[in-house]
Amino acid sequence: MLAIYSGFTLRSGEVPSLQLLIYNGGPLFLVVIVIAFSSFLAELYNRDKRYGKKELLAKVSISLLISFFVLSSFFYMLPFARFGRAAFMVSLGIFGLYQFLWHVGYRAFINSPGLSRGVIVLGVGPLARHIGEIVTSTNHQHVLRGYINVSGEPLYVPSHAIVGNGGGIIETARKEKAQKIVVSLSERRGVFPLQDVLDCKFSGIQVMDATSFYEDVTGKLLIENLTPSCFIFSEGFNLNSYVRIYKRIFDLFFSFLALLLVLPLIPLIALLIKIDSPGSILFRQARVGEKERIFNIYKFRTMREDAENNTGAVWAKKHDPRITRIGRLLRKTRVDEIPQLYNVLKGDMSFIGPRPERPEFVKALKVLIPFYSERHFVKPGITGWAQARYSYGASFEDAFEKLRYDLYYIKHMSLFLDMLVMIETVNVVLFGRGSR
Repeated sequence: MLAIYSGFTLRSGEVPSLQLLIYNGGPLFLVVIVIAFSSFLAELYNRDKRYGKKELLAKVSISLLISFFVLSSFFYMLPFARFGRAAFMVSLGIFGLYQFLWHVGYRAFINSPGLSRGVIVLGVGPLARHIGEIVTSTNHQHVLRGYINVSGEPLYVPSHAIVGNGGGIIETARKEKAQKIVVSLSERRGVFPLQDVLDCKFSGIQVMDATSFYEDVTGKLLIENLTPSCFIFSEGFNLNSYVRIYKRIFDLFFSFLALLLVLPLIPLIALLIKIDSPGSILFRQARVGEKERIFNIYKFRTMREDAENNTGAVWAKKHDPRITRIGRLLRKTRVDEIPQLYNVLKGDMSFIGPRPERPEFVKALKVLIPFYSERHFVKPGITGWAQARYSYGASFEDAFEKLRYDLYYIKHMSLFLDMLVMIETVNVVLFGRGSR
């Protein structure tokens, strides 16, 4: 809004009146929404990534370019919503300048020693090392102040990073200027310093366990350290009737809306599939759904008709020779998923949820990965938190990593998270991330 105000002032040579801004309220609101969404698509709001000034400038430029084309289209289709072309261009340019300066200034400000949050990791074992790596590798204004050895567990962290040397935990935290302590002991029985940690808690130092800290920073669950009690007693995982009713209303609304938007494309897609390779247009495959019920999922066919005659069920791999030319394009743009809207309307799937796997893979993954069955307590989705945050899964390691995101989604399921997944999915589709 400040950029628009500046643009009007520069263009007209005088400060615009409040009445003028109110009169142009509709178009101005549209500009604000489009620019914010374009900035999101350009990943300017991604806290997990650190950009240098050149890369930041490139991201701002991409955002402005997207905004220009989208807003120009809106103004062409809705003439009543447009305002002065020159004022619009000047405002857009000024916004780019403001945005670049704001991001540079904000990062310098928030990462300054006075505002960065010092973290001490309680423990020196493998879990402590993992948490220390998370602290140093993410862009959440956390600074690792060191590790405290209270249990005599095997040393997995650099010896020079150990702090405290016999002093109390609260004294060490104050000396190292730490605002947060993350309890990361591989074994707590008989070694947990209860009174020291209580003293820290009541002295204003935030105390978290490793699993909660990992979840807050990464947006996924630390499966290796989860126990059944974590599911029973922790907040979240509230799969009550109200949640299921809201999900069903959400699914029906967005499925009908999506069908209306893509309906004109379906005949063209069917024709291209038929021209490209012999075989059926639709592909039907057994998948595991809610409560481990088997259902048939529908997709546009992207592989040769005889793709698995000799191999059986196998994960798709990069540059998979079984995929047709049109199939590669359909997968890249996620257009092959359109027929799954029928699965959503039918009730086999949800619009958003964990991706359904094939029965052959589920049988093996349940043996290898703890708590894998828990993902089947909700309906599988066309897209999900794992698809928005992680690349295409085609191995045991990928399935393990995606389960972290799936369980996080199930724990925090809400309208806000569903809307965030949808926006992230738009980003994934537009930039072709994670397809195979």
